[in-house]
Parts: sequence; structure tokens; C-alpha cells
Amino acid sequence: MDGKRAEAFSDGVFAVAITLLALELKVPGGEGPLAHRLLEIWPAYLAYVVSFLSIGIMWLNHHTLFNHILRVDRLLLVLNLLLLMFVAAVPFLTEVVGDELGEHMRGGDATTIMVAYGLLMIAMSICFSAIWWYAGHRRGMLDARLETETVRRSIPRFGIGFVAYVVTTLIGFVSPLAALILFGLTALYYAFEHLPAARELDADAGPGAG
Repeated sequence: MDGKRAEAFSDGVFAVAITLLALELKVPGGEGPLAHRLLEIWPAYLAYVVSFLSIGIMWLNHHTLFNHILRVDRLLLVLNLLLLMFVAAVPFLTEVVGDELGEHMRGGDATTIMVAYGLLMIAMSICFSAIWWYAGHRRGMLDARLETETVRRSIPRFGIGFVAYVVTTLIGFVSPLAALILFGLTALYYAFEHLPAARELDADAGPGAG
């Protein structure tokens, strides 16, 4: 089964999720100058940026991953659907994170929602790694230029990001704001610790390869 339809469907989900992030930003009501009211909801802006980075960088890596996948089967499609289910939930939790951090910087509902947000990030990380691991262990599913050792080495590197998400979620019990910032930094880690692009594989193979 060709993976292009799965990738196209995934792109649609990522696009909708990242668009909904902006739609969740509301002009605050109340009295007083608009500039002051806009500044008051800075936690919502921070949550928006962190979630935008998380979804956007995951989409970049997801796009690269599916460029390497030559065919898909039912189990891989299920794993991909699980990933997309969690991606689609990011805008909802992002809005609540912004609202609760605007009310309380620590404790109470702010802690609850930040831990929930962390669990969502962990779930997305697990699903993405599961797709990569499964594709790498199914004969003929990945691009032949990807050596088994390349796949094996990448799993622990992505695991570092998973551990960072777990630790950051625990930090959310103490400081939800610090946890949100760290989630953004972890997303940036995934921007640099990415899968090899096709052009990188071509460069490694050299002009005489094939």
C-alpha cells in the first residue's frame, strides 16, 4: 500500500491543528485600553508559540519520515492515526493552558492542565517513535538507502526528547510556567535532532553509488 495518501491525510490534520491554534487566541474583553488587555494574556501567546513549534517541527519530521517510507500496512496506519489523534488535541489544551496560566502561575488548575499538556507531548513522542521503529523493522518498508544501523542509532536520540518531556511534565507540578518554556525548548531539540533527508542520503551514497 502506497504511503502518499496517508501522508496527504496527515498533512491535512497538521494544517488544521496548527490553524486552530491561532483561532483560539481571543481578544480579551473588559474595560481599559486594548493594549493593556492584550498584554494581560501573554501566557496565551507563549502557549501558542510553544504549541506551534511542537506541531510544526513534528510535521517537518513526519514529512521526512514518510519520504523514506515506501509502503504502509494497516498497523502503521493505526500508529499514524494515534499520532494524529493527539496532534488534533493540542489546540484544545493550548487554549486551556493559556487561560489557566493567565489566572495562576502555579498550583491548582494551572498545574493540572500543564501536566495534561505534558502527557499529550509524551503521547505524541511515543507514537512518532513507534512509527519510526516499526517502519525500520519491517522489511522493504523503508528506503533501501537507510541502513539498519541508521535507524537503530536514531531511536535513542529521539528517546532523549522523550525523557525531556517526562522530566518537564514533572517540573509542571512545581512551576507550570517553567515547564511550558521547557516544552518549547524540547520541541527545538527535535528540530535539530531530525531524521536524515533524502538529499543527505544521496550525499552519503556519493555520485558513484547505485
